Amino acid sequence: MYLGIDFGTSGVRACVIAASGEIDAFERVELGPVEDYAAAGLWQEALYAVITQIPAGSRRRIAALALAATSGTVLACDEALNPAHPPLMYDDARAVAEAADIARAGGEDSPAAAASSGLAKVLWLKRQLGLTRARLYLNQADWLTARLSDRVGLTDYHNALKMGFDVERLEWPAWVEYLADVDYLPQVLAPGSAIACVARPRARELGLDPDCLVRAGTTDSIAAFLAAGVRAPGEAVSSLGSTLVLKLLSSRRVESGAYGVYSHWFGALWLAGGASNAGGRVLRQHFADGEIETLSRLIDPDTDSGLDYYPLPGTGERFPINDPTLPPRLSPRPSERHRFLHGLLEGLARIEALGYRRLTELGASALVSVTSCGGGAQNPVYTRIRARALGVPVRVAQRQEAAYGAALLARDGTDLFPQAPA
Repeated sequence: MYLGIDFGTSGVRACVIAASGEIDAFERVELGPVEDYAAAGLWQEALYAVITQIPAGSRRRIAALALAATSGTVLACDEALNPAHPPLMYDDARAVAEAADIARAGGEDSPAAAASSGLAKVLWLKRQLGLTRARLYLNQADWLTARLSDRVGLTDYHNALKMGFDVERLEWPAWVEYLADVDYLPQVLAPGSAIACVARPRARELGLDPDCLVRAGTTDSIAAFLAAGVRAPGEAVSSLGSTLVLKLLSSRRVESGAYGVYSHWFGALWLAGGASNAGGRVLRQHFADGEIETLSRLIDPDTDSGLDYYPLPGTGERFPINDPTLPPRLSPRPSERHRFLHGLLEGLARIEALGYRRLTELGASALVSVTSCGGGAQNPVYTRIRARALGVPVRVAQRQEAAYGAALLARDGTDLFPQAPA
């Protein structure tokens, strides 16, 4: 058996698959607020809880595991992994001055040159904590993986991208070493690389085989991409969760700080994309889940609402417009709630379409199809609205959960990524 764990914004999911890819078990634990010093403790409790919810027979047969988590969520801690400051979450954009420093040193198109990047958060945290209160600055996936393996100071190509790691040369640039000014930068591994077996105390506590291998992880959106089974250039995956994340498989790497565009390593190919702050979270500010389903039946997806919304949950956007001061546009607001929902869904679809246009304009492979995953993929009205806006075939992924993609990473390791021809 192979275990994939996905840390999302609202909960933790664990998926156990057999060697055939069939799902053996799927468990979930809800997450509470994570904006104080107790957040890391809540993460650890949720991680251990979701593993121990897996039936004992399956748990003992897990040969390898991999973990996916939100990209750009950073925790400052000591070498024993104790937090020195509340975690800065993926969408935290307070590090504006630090992002400007990064842009001057690494260029405005660097994926780290954004106020919400991992490296910007590291620099902000260092300025708050000084030189002695924290020794390590870890991505969420790195911290959680270290909790299971007792191996500290490791990360993966995907989580390291927004820390400034050069994924073409596969090294930390000198300007990152200068700006970060830490004792050591993490060792960066290809996602799926073998790290170590689960630490024996953890294995006993969690009921895992002590020979269970821990692999280097990935981000939650890339794990969802892996789950969707997309493999050819021009094919894309839209993750329609709390936020909207676009990933387009491309033969060419594209970067643009002006639009919040970056490309992840994907073996011989590149995974070009970006993450908007828009998404399901803004819908939940105005509607209950059951209400969305009911009101959607009143919407004709083949007609325009006449509303021009840019539906953000608050001020600030990352992609396809990179502007931390961008306000939501949610007016005028009609009295009929189904028309308001119609306008919001159209606004989200326009953001998605603009995102893919941005990627191709910058030189990524032309969009040929979109596979949908996440909660929004279950709404057929929204799917039809999106298909009209995108102008390409749109399908719903058979496997949608990022936890499933992480389980594939646990099973296949680095073999999951295409290799360059010899």
